[in-house]
Amino acid sequence: MREAAFVKQNKDKWATFENALAKKTKLPPDKLSDLYIEITDHLSYAKTFYTGSNTELYLNSLASQAHQKIYKTKKEPKNRVLEFWKTEFPLLFYFYQRELLIAFLVFVFFALVGAFSSANEGEFVRSILGDGYVNMTLENIEKGDPMAVYKQMGEFNMFLGITINNIRVALLAFSFGILLGVGTLYIMLRNGIMLGSFQYFFYEKGLLWESARTIWIHGTIEISVIIIAGCAGLVLANGMLFPGTYTRLESFKRGVKNGLKIMLSTVPFFIIAGFLEGFVTRHTEMPDAMAVLIILASLALILFYYVIYPIQLHKKEQKNHQQLKELRHSLS
Repeated sequence: MREAAFVKQNKDKWATFENALAKKTKLPPDKLSDLYIEITDHLSYAKTFYTGSNTELYLNSLASQAHQKIYKTKKEPKNRVLEFWKTEFPLLFYFYQRELLIAFLVFVFFALVGAFSSANEGEFVRSILGDGYVNMTLENIEKGDPMAVYKQMGEFNMFLGITINNIRVALLAFSFGILLGVGTLYIMLRNGIMLGSFQYFFYEKGLLWESARTIWIHGTIEISVIIIAGCAGLVLANGMLFPGTYTRLESFKRGVKNGLKIMLSTVPFFIIAGFLEGFVTRHTEMPDAMAVLIILASLALILFYYVIYPIQLHKKEQKNHQQLKELRHSLS
């Protein structure tokens, strides 16, 4: 079905549902529930056939608004914090998988640019990482301990300093979304190029595996969460650029609110990354198998919580709504 025909066929239902959410009209609970199920079905259809269209953005906004109102009116659980990470946030983040993918692709692209530039321009690494760091690392390589930089500070001081710095970078990635997303993409560009240059530097010295198995012990979560912060910045930017049926101010407020929720979700992961860098990465003598296990477990944790779990939870919610709808029909 063409998009225009799809909109024409369903726009009255959408308007009715939107008016009910705005409390301009009052609908029976059964009717409201049925409309909510239809809206989410329409959103899935639009995501499949009209990807990136205004229709998808509008339905996404409408479904998110409905979801937020549902949870706003729910009786607060005893453990509100646990409920946020267990249910509320993953259901919200399901609708921002595209922004996450964009942030990821931009970061990876510029990491490759950093590696390519380092391979073709002799002084590029120094211009990105700085003479002090490069000279210190060369000295460590000559001493036979290329990863000695992770042993120079005390464990707790390093944990605290790294965690604070990572949160600072993430906040920049999010807050720069106010520059219509350009600022966020710049943070992704800058950090991507640094990572690519950093890894190529060790590759050139024949130490790619030594560096990767050490750095990615903490870097898997650290880099992943910076990308997720970039996603939050793009959510903020979308709130400004694509207001849908909201006023631009209201859409901006929603972008800020949802972006902040994404940022809040990253705090435990930054603490984990800081702990790994401060207390674990320094043990460069650990067996390769142990290092690989930590890296793979970290990657699995990030992928599950930010990609797999939101999809599973959304499907479960859709199934529950469908079963409820069928039950109502069977009783009517």
